[in-house]
Amino acid sequence: MTWEYLIWFAGAATLCWVAGAVMALRGQRVGVTAVMSAVGSAIFFSFIVGMWLSLERPPLRTMGETRLWYSFFLSVAGVTVYARWRYKWILSFSTLMSVVFICINLLKPEIHSKSLMPTLQSVWFVPHVIVYMFAYAMMGAVTLFAIYLWVRSARVEPQGEELGVCDNLVRIGWAFLTLGMVMGALWAKQAWGDYWTWDPKETWAAATWLGYLLYLHLRQQTRDYNLLFALLIFNFLMLQMCWWGINFLPAAQGVSVHTY
Repeated sequence: MTWEYLIWFAGAATLCWVAGAVMALRGQRVGVTAVMSAVGSAIFFSFIVGMWLSLERPPLRTMGETRLWYSFFLSVAGVTVYARWRYKWILSFSTLMSVVFICINLLKPEIHSKSLMPTLQSVWFVPHVIVYMFAYAMMGAVTLFAIYLWVRSARVEPQGEELGVCDNLVRIGWAFLTLGMVMGALWAKQAWGDYWTWDPKETWAAATWLGYLLYLHLRQQTRDYNLLFALLIFNFLMLQMCWWGINFLPAAQGVSVHTY
């Protein structure tokens, strides 16, 4: 499997995702719709597996490779939210976001080699990155949901059940963020001799973690959903800084241990 095959797997997956989104909007059976979208996710995941076998290492080293996982987990998050809470629009939004990241990869292919530097050969490398990508996808899903509810609030006030969906997604995402940070600390101890060094990426990871924790606490103290939705969007922007934005910060140039 090579990177050139991405367009074919992504195209087939996108067709399934779009079909599932259309079926959801038309009110067709939940089971059939979810299966259609899940097939798209399975097709896309098969490309990731193929890259893994071809590279003889997990495709998690470059930013482009992590975007593959993000697109996959976004589609999974969309199917999960739709199947659990029956929100018809979520498949359209998750499909759109997944395709955006796929297009970025198609327009900006990165060099993919089989080599892994010694620090990435840790047993913690794969679970740490995969757990974080899943957490990022869940936070992406809750951000889309928050934007939808915020825009709609001009006409209809958000219901308790809808805010509960936000809470559940944040709790799941935050739990995985926590697990990812713990794995990262164990990896750092093994690779660099210390659990935490306040590297730029670690600093933004801590800020993001605290931001979502603040949401969970404020959710119990206030009914100001404008504040809550704004906080979710702000936290997602911090998450983007943690994921790829730090690469453009002067503080991370040449000194960050997370620059590969």
